[in-house]
Amino acid sequence: MKTTACHRFDRTLSRRDLLLRSACGFGSLALAGLAQQDAASARTITHRVAKAKRCILLFMHGGVSQVDSFDPKPRLNQDHGKPLPFDLPGLIRPDRLGKVFGSKWRFDRHGESGLPVSELFPHMAKQVDKMCFIKSLHTDGEAHGQAVLRLHTGEASFVRPSVGSWISYGLQSENESMPAFVSIDYPAMHGGVRLYGNAFLPAHHQGTQIKLRTSSSKLPQVRYLESNLLTTERQREQVDVIQALNRTHADRAGSDPNLEAVIASYELAYKMQRVAPEIMNIESEPQHMKELYGVGDQWCDGYARQCLLARRMAEAGVRFIQVATDYHWDHHGNIDHDLPESAAKTDKPVAALLADLDQRGLLEDTLIIWAGEFGRTPVAQIDRGNPGRDHNPHGYTVWMAGGGVKGGFSFGETDDFGYLAVENKVHMHDLHATILHLMGMDHERLTYRYAGRDFRLTDVYGRVVREVLAG
Repeated sequence: MKTTACHRFDRTLSRRDLLLRSACGFGSLALAGLAQQDAASARTITHRVAKAKRCILLFMHGGVSQVDSFDPKPRLNQDHGKPLPFDLPGLIRPDRLGKVFGSKWRFDRHGESGLPVSELFPHMAKQVDKMCFIKSLHTDGEAHGQAVLRLHTGEASFVRPSVGSWISYGLQSENESMPAFVSIDYPAMHGGVRLYGNAFLPAHHQGTQIKLRTSSSKLPQVRYLESNLLTTERQREQVDVIQALNRTHADRAGSDPNLEAVIASYELAYKMQRVAPEIMNIESEPQHMKELYGVGDQWCDGYARQCLLARRMAEAGVRFIQVATDYHWDHHGNIDHDLPESAAKTDKPVAALLADLDQRGLLEDTLIIWAGEFGRTPVAQIDRGNPGRDHNPHGYTVWMAGGGVKGGFSFGETDDFGYLAVENKVHMHDLHATILHLMGMDHERLTYRYAGRDFRLTDVYGRVVREVLAG
């Protein structure tokens, strides 16, 4: 077999000579990689005008009680302590549930829209005219693992790409020095890497992990991305040598998406070293902005930093940013004490994110999604001492804001007890179809051929919920 100049490496050569002789520098590689990505995107993206350029998913891990937050049900308090007048379908443990359980918190109407918000969320209540509520969402799976995976990937039984990976695949990044998809403080439980994984999509569409909570400092951490004491010129030379070797390996191996992803990751990491530290330096924010989000507040400092970083990532051109709370919304018991704490950890930062994006002119083309994996039951769970609420995937509330949705608007209804979606029902596949639509993509045409089949985020289901679209 004939050996090209690119395949002969003399150990006595300097790095610079190596690059000159190999003719395998990264310039041609970058162009080839970009061309390949562009070709894949052009094959899948529709030509409709996007209302949102970027999306931020605020994941409330554990499942928020809709009847204690944004979907008041007077009947709960009227019938408190009575048997529920209908059966609860699809429960894992019906034996541990008791009587109708009223909400302990007052609801008031806010804003010009007059939409009701629980007293647990006083800061979000001030932003209610920006919010578009879907109060009839339903999903599949009573367990956390199933429901969390369906929210993030559309599927629980099989490994599928995450929502962020699909958006990365379809749109790429607005900033070549930053990834298209970033995952901030995401949990290891209930899905792990699958919650930001690429599955069978090309590997460079996996979300880049950023850790705040596990860092010994208050500065964000990106795994394997550390300060380099080399000069920029020497770093570039170092990366080029590595990429020359990688390209030689790729030429010998033939088409290998995983290897191409490794090559692309080296180049992205080099670029991120130059821009990411400043983007992620939330300490550079003015004091009034940190106070707006709640940085330094004993209740919400952690989530405040996550939301502030999400805004900085949105400004930097990251397409999809997902931010998770700790697993503290799973209120099977002691809800009268634990739910107020959970609300206090997130209320101020979320409201600040909406207000901040709005005053910067970014909310108009940034889609915000606030969602748990499911809601909670209208009856008490009685096996935990002080009662709480069990899982309820059959009808619950999420909200969106910005990015082409109606503000101060509510769509769909649950029954009088807040258990079943009964009017204008929205399935999780419909929510995903609507997100892609707002980002300029048709969920039926955003496909990827794998194992002889064209896969998509919504499988063979889903409709765009046009009733919530603005204009």
